[in-house]
Amino acid sequence: MGPLGMPELIVIFVIALLVFGPRKLPELGRSLGKSLGEFKRASNELRNTLEEEVRVEEQREATQRATTPAPADTPPGPRAVETPVVETPVVETPSIDTPTTEKGPRAAGETTPRSVTAD
Repeated sequence: MGPLGMPELIVIFVIALLVFGPRKLPELGRSLGKSLGEFKRASNELRNTLEEEVRVEEQREATQRATTPAPADTPPGPRAVETPVVETPVVETPSIDTPTTEKGPRAAGETTPRSVTAD
């Protein structure tokens, strides 16, 4: 069903004239015009109210974003975590690997103590 052309409008006008008569037709036209105008006003008011609510909601979200720090402000990548430095005391304990003999400490690489020989 397409848009109404001039022939269709003439047919509708003639039928309305026959049904309502020449005296009632202007009155019906005025009331129809008022109804259409009121409908337009109501639909515009509804649209304006919805747009205002959307605008208020966007402002509320913008203020929330402004008060909370965004994660995009932090530098990318892993954060460096500082580990506390703990100083451990150095305790010297006698080692089993370095026994001394009559000829002195063991040479590097030796696994058994040198035998004691009389010179």
